[in-house]
Amino acid sequence: MEKIKMTTPLVEMDGDEMTRILWQMIKEELLLPYIDLKTEYYDLGLEHRNETDDQVTVDSANATLKYGVAVKCATITPNGARMTEYSLKEMWKSPNGTIRAILDGTVFRAPILIKGIVPYVKNWTKPITIARHAYGDVYKNAEIKIPGVGKAELVFTAPDGTQIRELIHNFDGEGIIQGIHNTRKSISSFARACFAYAIDTKQDLWFSTKDTISKKYDHTFKDIFQEIYDAEYKEQFEKLGIEYFYTLIDDAVARVIRSEGGFIWACKNYDGDVMSDMVATAYGDLSMMTSVLVSPTGVYEYEAAHGTVQRHYYKHLKGEETSTNSIATIFAWTGALRKRGELDQIPQLMDFADQLEKACIKTVEDGKMTKSLSLISTCEDPVILNSLDFIKAIRETLDSLLKN
Repeated sequence: MEKIKMTTPLVEMDGDEMTRILWQMIKEELLLPYIDLKTEYYDLGLEHRNETDDQVTVDSANATLKYGVAVKCATITPNGARMTEYSLKEMWKSPNGTIRAILDGTVFRAPILIKGIVPYVKNWTKPITIARHAYGDVYKNAEIKIPGVGKAELVFTAPDGTQIRELIHNFDGEGIIQGIHNTRKSISSFARACFAYAIDTKQDLWFSTKDTISKKYDHTFKDIFQEIYDAEYKEQFEKLGIEYFYTLIDDAVARVIRSEGGFIWACKNYDGDVMSDMVATAYGDLSMMTSVLVSPTGVYEYEAAHGTVQRHYYKHLKGEETSTNSIATIFAWTGALRKRGELDQIPQLMDFADQLEKACIKTVEDGKMTKSLSLISTCEDPVILNSLDFIKAIRETLDSLLKN
């Protein structure tokens, strides 16, 4: 078949470790044979981020604002061990956090459901979508190691020099402090994105924080959500017969476990990070979760919700065979290609994305899968494939779907 033409580039953000290896396999086997792929490429591998003092991450986010659609590979957020391993100049911030701050959007994460992959939580028969705030909290924090005795304070200084001061702690020895922030503008964008997405998908929306403990920070989130709901969305929710409610996050966790799914769960940035991994794992596999960052201006950035699969990468470097599930990374590409096709009015591109997703699901349902999926599949005699052979099996299924 003739390759599908693109008119506008995608922003392509390459990543780290095993997902970087899969990224190239996916392009070579599942994309380039079918699409005249146009991308503006940015290398967000940790070595290149270090070489550019992380400017490449900022550049990729700004390019996303320009072109409207991006696809991102999983990347390393360095810790102390990574500082040594990669000889880093400094412990660079989370690239996802940097991109989210520049786009000022909301991350929506939902599981990929496949017959034969039964959730660990048996009553979850419908997908749970995590709506994760994409700005602030620990991802834009300031931290200090306290060397010894002294007083730590929060200080806000207005333009006229007036100050607000709040004691954090009187230290009698070593310790640590952390300062986090958020803005009314970003919280309001988060709330509106969640309400609009709930209306679009006709799903109930839950929002949870810990306002009983954080009586100013978390309570502000709760208040802004309620104000915007009452003023702008309540009537639409009631017409559709869907519900918005707020609850404490510990109560939300209990409700979620008892539920059948089929709703949106809105969380602050860090809460969303943790809970999306919990939901993905409970549905079967961390690598079976889609993730899209949506900005208030309609910019989209697609990625897999899992990490760089470090353990498999070290095996790969030793020449050992790996069996790594690439489905979430493939779905990042299909999401971006579908959105690009939608925006540029290229129905062939949208249809190809649909067919590639169907090929992924059908391949697993036909009993061909990676090791991690075989451990949770009800398939009696699964064919366990290595990383590349699994992608090639998806290509075979795709070719059969495209011929019909």
